[in-house]
Amino acid sequence: MTLEVTIRRSNLHGSVRAPPSKSYTHRAMFCAALARGESRLHLPLICDDTIATSEGLSRMGVKTDWNDSSNCIIQSEGLKKPRDIIFCRESGTTLRFMMAVCATTPHEAEISGAAALLKRPVKDLAIALQELGANCTSERGYPPVRVRGPIKGGSVRIAGNVSSQYISALLLASPLAQGRIEITVSGRLESKSYVQMTLEMQRSFGATLDVADDLSHFQSVPGIYSPANVEIEGDWSSAAFLLAGAAIAGEKVGIQGLSRETAQADRSLLEILDRMNGQTGQESGSVTVEKSQLNPVELDASDCPDLFPAVCALSAAANGVSTIRGIRRLRIKESDRVLAMSKGLNSMGIKTVESEDYLVIHGGRLLGAVLDPHRDHRIAMALAVLGLCADEVTIVDAECVAKSYPSFWSDLQSLGAEVTVH
Repeated sequence: MTLEVTIRRSNLHGSVRAPPSKSYTHRAMFCAALARGESRLHLPLICDDTIATSEGLSRMGVKTDWNDSSNCIIQSEGLKKPRDIIFCRESGTTLRFMMAVCATTPHEAEISGAAALLKRPVKDLAIALQELGANCTSERGYPPVRVRGPIKGGSVRIAGNVSSQYISALLLASPLAQGRIEITVSGRLESKSYVQMTLEMQRSFGATLDVADDLSHFQSVPGIYSPANVEIEGDWSSAAFLLAGAAIAGEKVGIQGLSRETAQADRSLLEILDRMNGQTGQESGSVTVEKSQLNPVELDASDCPDLFPAVCALSAAANGVSTIRGIRRLRIKESDRVLAMSKGLNSMGIKTVESEDYLVIHGGRLLGAVLDPHRDHRIAMALAVLGLCADEVTIVDAECVAKSYPSFWSDLQSLGAEVTVH
């Protein structure tokens, strides 16, 4: 069903709970699938992407019971031969992790997805799995992918500036290889925190690796995954849009369930807000933000790429010219996020200057507009919060937020935003 959502000028106030972390939920689900027995995830995120992981794992005999919104029970007795094509919807994480996990089995698997996913590159990961002994073929470096394992072991080198998901995928599979695996990261590892999150979740399920302090080198320790009970923390990536909305148009907004001691890189939004003169704080377990006269910012987003759309929104509402760098990889996400944000801001009267690896935003008065988020959940949410300080903004294909934050529109309403769903 196609939705349109209209947002009118309004102020946010009150508090809501942050949605659970999508990244941690994905990782916990895959670790649970690799562990024989029953695992329980407390407060998992139920969204299009994690449902894609659940459906994919079910094709391999893993039972997932979303018995209520607060628990997910996963039962695994080892991965079986897939009953059908493993369809990953639009989830890049599901696709890349599934490739490596399927490579731990002797069964042939075909992995595909929706049209948008078929544009997401997998070439470097497919080559790495081949070098480790699996049979892995793709359509000129893009899905669909065919995989047959098992991976045997050996050494592999992989670039650190293409996708941290490739490295996380190899880490997930490494403990189950027939022999020892060494992974060397060439160049700078971008989005390092996502690799740290993978290692953290692996430890929760009893799987460990020898890891260099700078995450440039990993060596597997052959072993097994053990069932575990884990609690999923709140998602800074999704909460960033509510926090940005509060800085743009909030009396005082509290977001509960966010850990300041997290491995999530997107916690750095608070540091970015501080640099922009944003008013932040902490009260009764909530992170708080209120409306501020925002200053422009110079930012390298290479380690926190998911914050790019939210920081674009803040920059559009700031008084001055902001420059966001380190955004080359954002052109191969659910959309070309640099182009999508630039077009959306231009439609609202904000001047931008775009290059391959940076975007310049001239903050100013925001105009009403009908906006196309290019079916990208994070673009839709970023443009929506700008609607709080414009006369009227309509987001088309607004259902795309279900990819990561299904309750976004209702949470925005609960904070006092004037939101109409058509």
